[in-house]
Amino acid sequence: MNERALVELVYNDLHRLASSFLRRNRPGHTLQTSALLNEAYLRLAGTDSMRFQDRQHYVRVAACAMRQVLVDHARRRGAQKRDSAPLLDLDQPGWIDRGKMEEYLTIDASLQKLAQLDPRQAEIVELRFFGGLSVEETAQALAISEKTVKRDWSVARAWLRGELEQAANM
Repeated sequence: MNERALVELVYNDLHRLASSFLRRNRPGHTLQTSALLNEAYLRLAGTDSMRFQDRQHYVRVAACAMRQVLVDHARRRGAQKRDSAPLLDLDQPGWIDRGKMEEYLTIDASLQKLAQLDPRQAEIVELRFFGGLSVEETAQALAISEKTVKRDWSVARAWLRGELEQAANM
């Protein structure tokens, strides 16, 4: 199956994912759902060497591309210095406290470190927290058990909390 046919097959899933990313973002975000989806698609289309194993693999890679689009967007907007507001609640699939793009950059850096330590945990955070997927949907997307998702999600949250607290105290 070529990439274009795959995109058509998963377009609704990708649109829902892009909408989920933006819905959890600050109000008045300058990116629209279609723009985020298109930018992620362009990034994926620019990687000729990448072959997708199946539908779930494509959705996972697209979620990562969307997150990177938003990180790049946050950097371009020149995020403000982080203030002393409470840390974000990782137990709630959602988004960073509205208007605090610096938190997005901190989470992205922490998530990159986590990916070096445990790539599956990083993917689970990406899908659960950023993508808003349920435990069941995450398990299906990664082709692992729900029990494994719950365990890895718990460990990843604890690790990320430590990273975020450390960053807040710097």
